[in-house]
Amino acid sequence: MAHLIDIRRSPAADITTILGSPTPLPPRSRTSPTEPTIKPLTKISSKVMALSPSPRCLFFDVFGTCVDWRKTVTATLTEASHKALNASDKSLASSVRVRVGDTDWADVAQEWRESYLAFTQALANDSSIPWKSVDDHHLDSLRKILLSRGIVRESLYDPPNLEPGGLWNNDELRALSLIWHRLDPWPDTCNGIAALNTIFWTCTLTNGNLSLIKDMAAHASMPFTHIFSAEMFGSYKPSPKIYLGAAEKLNLAPKECAMVAAHLRDLKAAKECGFQTIYVERPQEEPNEEVARAEAKSKGYVDLWVEEGHEGFLTVARELAIEIISTSRRRSLSAPPATTPPADIPH
Repeated sequence: MAHLIDIRRSPAADITTILGSPTPLPPRSRTSPTEPTIKPLTKISSKVMALSPSPRCLFFDVFGTCVDWRKTVTATLTEASHKALNASDKSLASSVRVRVGDTDWADVAQEWRESYLAFTQALANDSSIPWKSVDDHHLDSLRKILLSRGIVRESLYDPPNLEPGGLWNNDELRALSLIWHRLDPWPDTCNGIAALNTIFWTCTLTNGNLSLIKDMAAHASMPFTHIFSAEMFGSYKPSPKIYLGAAEKLNLAPKECAMVAAHLRDLKAAKECGFQTIYVERPQEEPNEEVARAEAKSKGYVDLWVEEGHEGFLTVARELAIEIISTSRRRSLSAPPATTPPADIPH
């Protein structure tokens, strides 16, 4: 059974400066991000590394783990609906105005997210299903959700195009479906990744398509050393093809990799592929959380466990023998934007 470390109950360690690091620093790509001018001050800690063997790359789930999708999506939908309702150039049907007034946009955001989870799971389970990008799914799913609620209207003569009288037209709906490219990070995300970069490669491993995740990393100033997407491997998580393909692309054995996620189903699949696993609890991200967490603890497929309210990625860095001396006072503890895009693959 994996050694489970509960951060809340871990005793404090005496911190001293030592030379070297628990794992050799991987060679950096020449196209890696420029070091931020304001970043966490760190040093190698004498604290025992929480994972053994020490990983060389940390792979990150993104939606919900690195970014607060729920807050951003709900706020954007709400703002866009208010703007459309008050637009002087729109002639909205009275029934649409009533339905928009009755809409809880947090519910729409949750339904949209759940449709994405069902979509990616189905394709991961059945390779005969034709490939479809997450961007395309997000557009089709949003259209379906809004049609079912009577907020937009489909043309009788030219489906799936929308007809006038609804809240948004085709172009507006497509633009709105790209909300997921500009999600805001959790407060610990950017500084936590920057601290982890002092020892490890940090790489996205998300079901979002490459253009989506590159845009999001730039928007949120998340300083990953590499950007990977499930679309590079022709399926979606939790297919083993994703985890094993990512390790192979970096020329690493699975045991040299650790998966960081706020979703136990992701970590369970990674563990079955030989990865080490780090669970970072985030608000409302774990369905049936009591049952799921009890199972994870009993079956031992989480190696490092950071409970909600314990500084997320910053605590991961501390448990992986990185002492964080101080962090910047920037809003949301985020690092400034990189001047060059993250590398997709090592050189």
